[in-house]
Order: sequence, then C-alpha cells, then structure tokens
Amino acid sequence: MARYCLECDEEMTRRIEELATQYGLTEAEVLEQLVEVGLEEIDPKAVG
Repeated sequence: MARYCLECDEEMTRRIEELATQYGLTEAEVLEQLVEVGLEEIDPKAVG
C-alpha cells in the first residue's frame, strides 16, 4: 500500500482534528474519507 505525506496549515489541521473529535475517528481516518469523497466528486467510479 502506498503512503503519502500531507503538510497542513494550522487552519486545516484544526478542521481535521475537529472532524475527528466530532465523529470519533482518528485524523488518519478523516483524511482517508476526505480523499475518497474528493475522488468520487471528480469520478464517481474511481472509488468503490
């Protein structure tokens, strides 16, 4: 499995942490879901 690194500014970090807390997820799980949703937006068949 490939690994990627993402550098976030303070605002993006805060938003990711808030989502993780709100939904009882880890920050990594939030990022994974955000990537999946983004890929579905540009190509609904890309993730599934």
